[in-house]
Amino acid sequence: MDVSLKEKFNTLLHEAIKSKDEVTRDTMRMILTNLKLAEVEKKQVLDDNAVLALIQKEIKMRHESIEDFKKGNRLDLVSRSEEEIKVLEQFLPKQLSDAEIKEIIQSAISEVGATAISDMGKVMKVALPKIQGKAASDRVSSFVKEMLQK
Repeated sequence: MDVSLKEKFNTLLHEAIKSKDEVTRDTMRMILTNLKLAEVEKKQVLDDNAVLALIQKEIKMRHESIEDFKKGNRLDLVSRSEEEIKVLEQFLPKQLSDAEIKEIIQSAISEVGATAISDMGKVMKVALPKIQGKAASDRVSSFVKEMLQK
């Protein structure tokens, strides 16, 4: 039986505590807390796909924070956020290249017969389940927009 992502987080948290790895410890505590909050909010246990989406959201937030920290010349916080991103990225499946994403989107466009930007929702509905966890949804939506505007 496969080990769930939540179990992997707990295992890594305990290992980090033992080895006194502060970044991993704090990152795992944060992700477990946010996971628990999301489960309470949705009143159900999240599956691994939902957990992957949560991880991607956390990574995106850190990338945005890094930009702000650079503007404020807080290089200590930049480096901490980059380390946290590395810890989180190890749980994501191999990320798709731009070409692979565009190929999936093209097949979704053909499948739903999309011809205009107004069909973007239909395309996203077909493409996202195939891409989930392997690329950020904002990246996918920008490609869909670009491809439907041609």
